[in-house]
Amino acid sequence: MRRKITSVALAPIALALAPALLLGGCGGAKDKPAAKAGADGELGAALGDEIMVDPDLAGQNQDNAAVTVGQGDGTLPPAMLSPEAVDRARSAALELVGGAMKKAPAAIAVSGTLPPEAALAAASRAAAAPGGNGNCADKAGYTMQWAAKLPAAFPVYPQGAVQEAAGTDEGGCALRVVNYLTAMPLDEVIDFYFTRATGAGFSAQRVKQDGDDVLGGVKGTASYIVYARKNAGGGTSVDLVTHGS
Repeated sequence: MRRKITSVALAPIALALAPALLLGGCGGAKDKPAAKAGADGELGAALGDEIMVDPDLAGQNQDNAAVTVGQGDGTLPPAMLSPEAVDRARSAALELVGGAMKKAPAAIAVSGTLPPEAALAAASRAAAAPGGNGNCADKAGYTMQWAAKLPAAFPVYPQGAVQEAAGTDEGGCALRVVNYLTAMPLDEVIDFYFTRATGAGFSAQRVKQDGDDVLGGVKGTASYIVYARKNAGGGTSVDLVTHGS
């Protein structure tokens, strides 16, 4: 089940680090139906020039190079799970971090609350109500185009298949929430975002909570949270949440 944006879920991670921002899911006014079969062309058009449907094509936004539009059914095409496809994605990710991938720290299993000064707690607060401007999640709208508007530091992993996306720039918010699938192993996805985040001057904290591997941090008023879990259909399912740039 992907994540659905809710104001409660975006509250500070004082609530047992409950996974923050649900896309798709089990009901609610902001739910977005899964993409229907054959809708690739329409979704690709919605993403404009920056995300290409063909996984072998690079888009104009090099941070989102060769991102694909998924069908929203939680599966990756067999061709994207092949060793050759994985190697291409890994090579593209290595280029995006300047040729040197850092190893993220091991995830610390947590339950209950985190200290308010913890990086993930701060990241959750920043996404929920930056600058006291109200709950950004309540303003978010669903369109695949938000996947092309992620901050430069936090692109979709190369050749990832975007399932759903939401976001808003309303009322001082700069919220982005993207769910995607990648053929890459979970640890490599976390290493990629750890390298991107720390290279861009963000803090980073990694925990394990309710089956999710969670990485998050802040830089000033900007924040990010990455939720990753093994996907039943192969590869890794990722929920990427950012606020600010």
